[in-house]
Amino acid sequence: MECYVSTMENWNDLKLVLAIARAGTLGGGATALGVNHSTAFRRLNALEEKLGVRLFERLPAGIYQATSEGERVATTAERVETEADALSREVGGRDQRLTGALRVTSSETLAYSVLTGQLARFRAAHPGIVVELVVDNRVLSLSRREADIALRVTRPKEPDLFGRKLADIAWAIYGAPALGPLDDTAGRDFIGWGAEVTGIAAADWLGEKIEPRHIVYRANSLINQFTAAKAGIGYAVLPCYLGDIEPGLVRAGTGPVIELTRELWIVTHADLRKTARVRAFFDIVGDGLVAESSLFSGRRGA
Repeated sequence: MECYVSTMENWNDLKLVLAIARAGTLGGGATALGVNHSTAFRRLNALEEKLGVRLFERLPAGIYQATSEGERVATTAERVETEADALSREVGGRDQRLTGALRVTSSETLAYSVLTGQLARFRAAHPGIVVELVVDNRVLSLSRREADIALRVTRPKEPDLFGRKLADIAWAIYGAPALGPLDDTAGRDFIGWGAEVTGIAAADWLGEKIEPRHIVYRANSLINQFTAAKAGIGYAVLPCYLGDIEPGLVRAGTGPVIELTRELWIVTHADLRKTARVRAFFDIVGDGLVAESSLFSGRRGA
């Protein structure tokens, strides 16, 4: 292993192997590194030729399966990555400047509705901080510095994370005013999620309550479902912070769907919680979202 690592020119070689091993495909590894497919292909072939070993078996359907040598290199790369990330957090955690970059991740719907106004307040208070907002419904790794701060709908479980609950998030059924009230869901047209979507409570609820023939439109984007509901295609199950502020929609049911209630948390890595930029974001944006708790919980639109 030492000879493999010493033969590699730099950390980028290790990152390439690790990214491909994690993704299981060359394209997925390239995307994770922000390079194109041909660049990753060329770099991997050059690295294998230099090392004199095959790091991945090329399988059908574009699958790249790590060989025993590839697994050893990926394991070493992951260990180096963990140490590098820890060092980055340790150094970053001592940074008391209110300047520089701050990488924040949130869901599509939160960014679309409430969050951007709070980011404007943060920008006005701290113009030296550049916020990079990563709109992604995936849970990005704070340990690997994929983001400095995350706004999530689940309580953090990892012991190295620090978080604060901001609000309860309620969901309700919405429709265009012309569709009228909804006393019973039976036989009514609904907007739903794509069949491939899993692990989303609203999608599971619709699957249990609404017959498939009455799901007349499907989209894997909640913002697109929101837009489709405004267009009158059918009823949609939306978070209240999105539906209640839209004049083109009205609540069609009697109130929030209790079993869909979630929590909004602001989360960072424990090593970064005392960084000046992170503290400022927690104070301004976190407090600003707390002030919107009636909107999040569905009380404003009741």
